Amino acid sequence: MQFDTVVAGGQVVTAADTFRADVGIIDGRIACLAQGLAGSAAKVIDATDRLVLPGGIDAHCHLDQQSPAGINHADDFLSGTRSAVAGGTTTIIPFANQRHGQPLRLAVDAYREKAEKAVIDYAFHLILCDPNAGVIGQELPSLIEEGYTSFKVFMAYDSLHVSDRQILELMDLSRRERTLVMIHAENHDCCEWLTEKLLAEGRTEPRYHAVAHGDPVEREATYRAIALAEVAGAQVLIVHVSSGNAMREIAAAQQRGIPVLAETCPQYLFLSEADMDRPGFEGAKFICSPPPRERGNQELIWRGIQTGVFQVFSSDHAPYRFEGTGGKGRHGHDAAFNRIANGVPGLATRLPLLFSAGVRQGRISLQRFVEITATNPAKIYGLYPRKGSIAVGADADLAIWDPGRKVMIRKEMLHDNMDYTPYEGMEVEGWPVITMSRGEVVCADGQVTAERGRGRFLPCDRIQEMKAWL
Repeated sequence: MQFDTVVAGGQVVTAADTFRADVGIIDGRIACLAQGLAGSAAKVIDATDRLVLPGGIDAHCHLDQQSPAGINHADDFLSGTRSAVAGGTTTIIPFANQRHGQPLRLAVDAYREKAEKAVIDYAFHLILCDPNAGVIGQELPSLIEEGYTSFKVFMAYDSLHVSDRQILELMDLSRRERTLVMIHAENHDCCEWLTEKLLAEGRTEPRYHAVAHGDPVEREATYRAIALAEVAGAQVLIVHVSSGNAMREIAAAQQRGIPVLAETCPQYLFLSEADMDRPGFEGAKFICSPPPRERGNQELIWRGIQTGVFQVFSSDHAPYRFEGTGGKGRHGHDAAFNRIANGVPGLATRLPLLFSAGVRQGRISLQRFVEITATNPAKIYGLYPRKGSIAVGADADLAIWDPGRKVMIRKEMLHDNMDYTPYEGMEVEGWPVITMSRGEVVCADGQVTAERGRGRFLPCDRIQEMKAWL
């Protein structure tokens, strides 16, 4: 058998196993896993003393969107996907965002057009803020047939939050159609009441964002989302879980057999509420929702990763620049916390941060790392077995890691359009030195070589029975 490319001599890692093998690639797919394949290849990539992992799947990121306040993301699909491959990610799933009164189809079509410049493959979630009868009865069933099988709803924010009744209607549709409802779990009225109270008292600095979006706000909404899913008999995934108390609600539901899955993100392992209390306006760089909690909470989130409460580890990349009229400083460096763009970047740093603090420091195994960053997202969102694993027939999406390479994270190395990273100066051990998408090297030694527009849209299959993950 003649291979286009062979990745030779590496230690292959999947969610289930680790083994020494060459990876033979034909027409962008994995054709063979065996030893001694290098002599049958047009091109050989030497992976000696390296780990060969599935390319990461970032199942929760935001690109080329506009916030409800009218602030544009710094990253479009070109800069965002270039940044992704620099960090070992080969598939992304961002969000086509509906606006009130807008047909859902228009939102999807417009976002598909924006995505045409992507350098890696992508699927879409849908954000639903106006789930009216036409959306639920006509548009969503049609889009589900076309491969849009997950949609997100917000329990907070004036322009986004939906009522419990609307969530129940969506969950009922989701149960019938075998799709997945993703929930942003914060109590809208609590956030609004706390914000108004804090502003009236003159407590406007960035650190008060953590008070307005405090632990009880997330915990209550998480409990309510689970209760709604139980009433509707639906499968649900709680996104970007930040607090140990919200995590406990999820764990308790899982133990009762309720099909609720959960996702967490780097900001809840590596940042804390103290970062929002940095001098001057610096704390604005770390504002996101839910916000990072007190430092002791980080170990609780680690425990959730270790024990299987969390099935997915995503970046929630929300790239708002620090300076300029289109960033966090849009309203000046004395702006109240509720006028600061809400989100942090993380596409390129997601995998190295988790690898270093998780695998290299002995918190999680290599298999668990692959599971929550690639295989589980592929399975949960209907992309498996094409994506998310190293297996014959799968796309040759690979990340070749130097497990001992020490790297100091700097904004300049991340290939995005941001003017900062919240992880500036952090040293990590382990870095993807080559990233391959469908058998093509798209990044090597920090140099992104992928061509604009080579990414492909991925229709997603219907969602599997979630109890397999509990």
